[in-house]
Amino acid sequence: MEPSKVFFTNLRTNPNSNLLDKVERLCRHAGIADIPFKDNFVAMKIHFGEPGNLAYIRPNFAARIAALIRSLGGKPFLTDCNTLYSGRRSNAVDHLQSAMENGFNPISAQCNVIIADGLKGTDQVEIPIEGAQYCPAPKIGAALADADIVISLTHFKGHEQAGFGGALKNLGMGGASVPGKLELHGASKPKIRRDHCVGCGVCVRHCAHEALSLDSEHKAVIDYSHCVGCGQCVALCQHDAAVLADWDTSQRLNYKIAEYTKAVLKDKPNFHISFIMNVSPECDCWNHNDAAFVPDLGILASFDPVALDQACADMVTACPVLPTDNELHDSHEHENLQGKDKFHILHPDTDWQSGLEHAEKIGIGTRQYTLVTV
Repeated sequence: MEPSKVFFTNLRTNPNSNLLDKVERLCRHAGIADIPFKDNFVAMKIHFGEPGNLAYIRPNFAARIAALIRSLGGKPFLTDCNTLYSGRRSNAVDHLQSAMENGFNPISAQCNVIIADGLKGTDQVEIPIEGAQYCPAPKIGAALADADIVISLTHFKGHEQAGFGGALKNLGMGGASVPGKLELHGASKPKIRRDHCVGCGVCVRHCAHEALSLDSEHKAVIDYSHCVGCGQCVALCQHDAAVLADWDTSQRLNYKIAEYTKAVLKDKPNFHISFIMNVSPECDCWNHNDAAFVPDLGILASFDPVALDQACADMVTACPVLPTDNELHDSHEHENLQGKDKFHILHPDTDWQSGLEHAEKIGIGTRQYTLVTV
């Protein structure tokens, strides 16, 4: 396979060219205008950030990309799926409010927001893919699955389970419905935390496999001879009673993320933009963000999300750690980490390389790239 082109721009500006101008110029140089946008629905997949976290992509960038897409004839909307864990993005009502608070609204981001998997995270489309080792038919948020074109805008940062959060994680994990996220994370079927169960019966009424019932103490119980591990109960429970039983390994999680990414992008023109800015150690799903551990490096874009993730990882690897108060500097103050895999140092149990290897194997893209500076 030929190396993919990854386009890069630094963060230097002047009175004639601000960062918004630079991101549009980057996308145009990378070929975004070659996509047949006219009259097509364009899902701009982004992470809205958990309220309290300030490391997410500024909505100004989303607004500029949305304006560019509209100028090319497309119908853009910002989207993400609900979270598996309980928080302010676990249902569409709270998720929309969180997005609005963080500036992703028709005024600031100049684009409407649609929560892709609906009110409770169960609006999904199963998309069969070839070459899957773990997820033959990933469960993708319906609005994302129904879109004609996918554009990802990714804040590149560390991640406590995947190693780093790049384009693949933004698409694969972020594009999964709540039952899909259970499939991604879970090494086994769900369980019931009896101390959280209030006996409302919602999970019982909506289980398509008659695997749930209420016992004599009015607590939900799972009949594992009928349970298929679909995650519907986890998605519907508003009391954090139906939960993940066991977490999968980082390697298998990254394999699954790659397979979900393939499903999100299947048969759709797609384009990807990553921002190496505010590179925090952990995901934007937390309600806080720790100090960045490397400098802001720039913005990259490509039609190949695998090459894009590899290029971003290589840039972070190559640069020095900031000599300020941050997690890597505090714990490795007397070590030279330039050229070292900082994500693995931060999260030793993770294996981000496995995800890129698997993505390449199943035909999403290539890890080989040519960097083109704009």
